[in-house]
Amino acid sequence: MSNILPNSLVRRLGSNPLFDQEAFLAAHESGEKLTSIRINPKKETKLDFNLDTHVPWCKNGYYLESRPKFTLDPLFHAGCYYVQEASSMFIDHIIDFLKLSSEEIKALDVCAAPGGKSTLLNACLNQDSLLVSNEIIKSRSIVLQENIMRWGYAHVVVTNNDPSAFRRLPGFFDLVLVDAPCSGSGMFRKDEDSIDEWSEANVKLCSERQQRILSEILPSINSNGYLLYSTCSYSIEENEEILDWLINEYNLESIQVPFNSAWGIEETASPKNKAFGYRFYPHKVKGEGFFIAALKMKNIQPSFSFKKMKFEKSPVPKDGLSPWVENMDEFSTLVHNENVHIFPKHLEASIKALQQVLYLKNAGTMIGKWLGKELVPSHDLALSIQRNNTLPAVELNIDDAQNFLRKEQLDIEIFSSVKKGWCLVNYKGESLGWVKVLGNRINNYYPKEVRIANL
Repeated sequence: MSNILPNSLVRRLGSNPLFDQEAFLAAHESGEKLTSIRINPKKETKLDFNLDTHVPWCKNGYYLESRPKFTLDPLFHAGCYYVQEASSMFIDHIIDFLKLSSEEIKALDVCAAPGGKSTLLNACLNQDSLLVSNEIIKSRSIVLQENIMRWGYAHVVVTNNDPSAFRRLPGFFDLVLVDAPCSGSGMFRKDEDSIDEWSEANVKLCSERQQRILSEILPSINSNGYLLYSTCSYSIEENEEILDWLINEYNLESIQVPFNSAWGIEETASPKNKAFGYRFYPHKVKGEGFFIAALKMKNIQPSFSFKKMKFEKSPVPKDGLSPWVENMDEFSTLVHNENVHIFPKHLEASIKALQQVLYLKNAGTMIGKWLGKELVPSHDLALSIQRNNTLPAVELNIDDAQNFLRKEQLDIEIFSSVKKGWCLVNYKGESLGWVKVLGNRINNYYPKEVRIANL
């Protein structure tokens, strides 16, 4: 048995005669560390490090030759890429297979922090779609909001709610992703400290928690809508047995997802219903342990009524926002605590519905504070892909860009060509944030809560 991994876990996996226990243990004992990123397709620029090979199941996913110091990279802070474990990028392949990127849908990521899978959905779903990115734990929802903000899309709402709150949105979503809290055995190679926390009792506890989350969230899926269920666990109690429970209790239909056998992914069948699941083992794929399955809602679901939606006219004139937002006529606005949020106009009814029944951390893009006659622009607007491209901007070199991210004073000579007022600072053409050019100095408006403390 392994000197690293729990013997009971290895024994359970080894009971499958097709499982290569020796290779599995060797992959964990080798200490190999993989790094992969996913490029933001709306912020493509030349990176300061080399990409190695493409992640075969994700069109924007890449492995890296070595792990750079992401904290030092201005393009990381600009939202040009997201550091994400490669196995979990398989969601992109499933979305393509289900053709969910070809039409406008409403999607929900239930357990979304820190934001990897939400930013993936942001990029691969149709750009007219609505994504609700939810996290139950308040502290984690703050991290989620920051990562969604960096990504820069306006068709996403960040919420901080228990899954039970979504019962008030019957039949609302076409797609629900539940990346469920789990015992974490699939991340043992990446996080050895988690090995000491693993136990069979915790597996059972996680399975019960997963069933609770799913039972609360399933009423929000519409008729013929899809559920994607995933974990980073190897335990059958948290994976295939959950699929059997879903099919028996809720009449869901298992979906088989074709893939290239050369990818090394293992298709499994649940014990009772032979439901299709997809396992990622580190000795077979370039990635960590992961499980995912796709299911379709067969029941005729109740649907949410939009009849009582009330729409209030925004107090902010659109011509006052047009200098800041590209194609402002395509957006609706929402004002909360004097902060102006924009989102695509066709999503107005849906966002009003969400506002009535959920606690919203952020809706669309918060573009700034309205002071009656002018806008004080937000950091969110600086990173938004909806930002007006004619706004004043100055290109920084790497040293000045890093100083900006530390919220340090910048040399006024850098901005000699800029008139007084708000100005974006860019690195390799991508915005990092705002400064305000004054007569004899530059005020750095990079948010102190996300600044780099040490370089």
